[in-house]
Amino acid sequence: MSAPRIDHIGIVVDDLEAAIAAISKMLPGAPLLRRSIPDAGLEVAEFAAANVIVELLRYTDRGEGFARAVMGSTTGVNHLSLAVDDLDAALDALSAAGIEPAGGFPRHGAHGRIAFLPRDPHTGLLFELCQPDVGHAAEDGTR
Repeated sequence: MSAPRIDHIGIVVDDLEAAIAAISKMLPGAPLLRRSIPDAGLEVAEFAAANVIVELLRYTDRGEGFARAVMGSTTGVNHLSLAVDDLDAALDALSAAGIEPAGGFPRHGAHGRIAFLPRDPHTGLLFELCQPDVGHAAEDGTR
């Protein structure tokens, strides 16, 4: 069995432009990809570092959106996304261990097919499983 691979770290922000400016200073030269996910109520900015994507998330709704219902309203580090080759198999294994995905999952997300799990009571983090879309790869080919 190979070591788990982190796909991305999700960070909820209030001001996406200010957060982009701040992260740009810390990750100079990292490619930036912006996207909108209207059905989830999100604007997303992703910085592709060599080993992980830093995902900045800004809610576009006033509290009624799907993403906010799943991820909560608190700003800061929100979730750790683990890449999986087969989302259904990973969810089956977790189900056998007594862990079920949050309601409304699996579904398509910013990076591919995803499923959020309930917030971990020990770390306060949400964990997301992500089966990346074909062609969703870092420029160095590591994803």
